[in-house]
Amino acid sequence: MKHMFRTFLLLVAALAVSIAANSQTNRWRDIHKVKKKETIFGIARQYGLTIKDLIEANPEMNQPGYELKKDTYLNIPYAKTADGADATPTAATVVSTAATAQKKSTAIQLGVMLPLHDINGDGRRMVEYYRGVLMACDSLKKQGYSIDVHAWNTAEDQDMGPVLRDLEARQCDIIIGPLYSKQMAHLSDFVTKHDIRLFIPFSINAPELLTNRNIFQVYQSPNSFNELVIAQFLKQFSGYHPVFIDCNDSTSQKGIFTFGLRRQLEANAIDYSITNLKSSEAYFAKSFSTTKPNIVILNTGRSPELNVAFAKLNGLSATHPQLRITMFGYTEWLMYTKYQLDNFYKFNVYIPAAFHYNPLTSSTMRIEQKYRSNFRQDMLQSLPRFAITGFDHAMFLLQGFKHYGKDFTGAPGTVGYAPIQTPLRFERYGGGGLRNRCLVFVHYMPEHRMENLLF
Repeated sequence: MKHMFRTFLLLVAALAVSIAANSQTNRWRDIHKVKKKETIFGIARQYGLTIKDLIEANPEMNQPGYELKKDTYLNIPYAKTADGADATPTAATVVSTAATAQKKSTAIQLGVMLPLHDINGDGRRMVEYYRGVLMACDSLKKQGYSIDVHAWNTAEDQDMGPVLRDLEARQCDIIIGPLYSKQMAHLSDFVTKHDIRLFIPFSINAPELLTNRNIFQVYQSPNSFNELVIAQFLKQFSGYHPVFIDCNDSTSQKGIFTFGLRRQLEANAIDYSITNLKSSEAYFAKSFSTTKPNIVILNTGRSPELNVAFAKLNGLSATHPQLRITMFGYTEWLMYTKYQLDNFYKFNVYIPAAFHYNPLTSSTMRIEQKYRSNFRQDMLQSLPRFAITGFDHAMFLLQGFKHYGKDFTGAPGTVGYAPIQTPLRFERYGGGGLRNRCLVFVHYMPEHRMENLLF
């Protein structure tokens, strides 16, 4: 799963950061948001902890010059027993917990089962995602929402048995997780037994989706994603002349898309041309229509071949200015905007993606500033931004659950939330669960404007 996760999310560059998560425990008792004038001693005493317990759960407190600041989130562990082990619920605490749950019956019980640790890139990314979830909960609580958050550190080698036997787990209304597909079967059975909704934020390998109506799956397999892209391509570029450019990249895995698109063009009796980056200028030019707008598709997503393609197209435009040329790219191209932005604008580029991170929008700048203020560090330099993904997911889920309860399906128009980066539109998958079918075409227009086309 780790390989599929990294491949699908496209070259995520994880940074080494200090993260407020305890890699040695399976879950936290609570998450505490620091109020003005609170102290480490006072917070520890409030939860019946020693200062050492609190610092062990929040390793950044050991950093030189650490200061406890308002709005910081702290992990609250369970108190230790006399022998140093985590306290486990007794019959009395079970009764107490049940009574508390009864009192909070109107609160949405949100569970998070992800690798929340600082051991590797998976843990660091999921801690950032979890922080985005907490920021969303904080925003919604200011709007009057009542939300209780329960989190478990379900690392890759985690035995899910003890986690799923936890009383708090079975009281959840929604569980976000897992990251690893090998944990899916246990979680799928668990949410069916207790009528809980399971929201899978990243894993694309979930065969249980076919039969379990309680599951929401965000990301799709490459085959499903390509089917969506091809269907929208045919609608968006009806009347265009497609030009496929062979880029001589023996490592490319884009054949699944280009071959599928060519088959659909042939099935719809749409003529297209095939040329090569090594073709002569004259032969290259013959592949382009002089009467229709041309839509260019490369058979690789790599940057070096894209550089050569743009050079070739710039030369063609100089010698044949009457040609109308549009390019259709790949999600990876979103990482090349720093170097290719002018070419993206010039050639009217469309990039298909399941998300779009735009650092220039006011909503993106606000959440990044808020993240920096809360956690005293920047988000990981990755696509997508994981904290923003967590924020979008939680805002969508919790608002939907608030209005529809367990009847929430995530269908288009059911939630009035405008996503910052990660749009969601679910549809029923046969007789099973719900899968996200939202697609974005990021469009760079010649007048140096950009738009997101949602499908």
